[in-house]
Amino acid sequence: MSEAAPGAQNPAAHPSSQGRTRALVTGASAGIGEAFARLLAADGSAVVLVARRAERLAGIAEELRGAHRVDAEVVAADLTRGEDVARVAARIEDAERPIDLLVNNAGSETEHARFIQRDRELVEAEVRLNVLALVLLTHAAVATMARRGCGNVINVSAGNAFFPTPGSSVYAASKAFVNSFSESLAYELRGSGVRVTAVCPGFTRSGAQERLGLRREAFPQFMWRDAEAVALDALRAARRGKVVSSLNASGAFAALAGRHLPRRLLLPLIARATARFGDV
Repeated sequence: MSEAAPGAQNPAAHPSSQGRTRALVTGASAGIGEAFARLLAADGSAVVLVARRAERLAGIAEELRGAHRVDAEVVAADLTRGEDVARVAARIEDAERPIDLLVNNAGSETEHARFIQRDRELVEAEVRLNVLALVLLTHAAVATMARRGCGNVINVSAGNAFFPTPGSSVYAASKAFVNSFSESLAYELRGSGVRVTAVCPGFTRSGAQERLGLRREAFPQFMWRDAEAVALDALRAARRGKVVSSLNASGAFAALAGRHLPRRLLLPLIARATARFGDV
């Protein structure tokens, strides 16, 4: 991935080979997605904000226009719905207002529980959001970017993409898919000018824990990071051309353990940690 364009000052800059002009960020109404949008706008990029909460997005867009004098579009969409994914894909493919950075940030657990106890519709929504929407939006993006010969995709994965997670079995598996998909796609796109990076944040203060009823105090404060720090590290990893990045030292240790510890030792440890985090 090319380095920052001449004169760029912000270390979060994430230019394509011809200089970034417009980024589309999903899940932009809060947490890591909002942090991405704010960092990119501060660096002078136009942004397209995608999330379910139209009023919240409108407020963020107005703030970014006023603070940074950039174009900020709003696309209210529920990415668990096929028709909404199609609308966002169409926006990505709009040749008149090209997207040169796609941040697939939308994705979460819909419910924290043992698989056998879960609501089937919520399981389906989780897979649609974390896997299907990400794949379809990435397809729209890389197809148009490859024709232009430049562009970048950041897929937000998770720290537990590197190991099975009892109590979060669907979520962890969906993020393992994101890593594998991103690696394969990055290889396929060699020489096209389009780069793909999967980033794997660990414990992040994003508001998701409160929504899911998880106990953040179950893990030491030093393990938690703010959303802005995660987004900044993600942009830096993508700029350096990383294909899969754990973002920091603790994430790298978790990835190492997930890849090399025998499953018979690792799974009981993960299951106990998950039980402390939530009632599973």
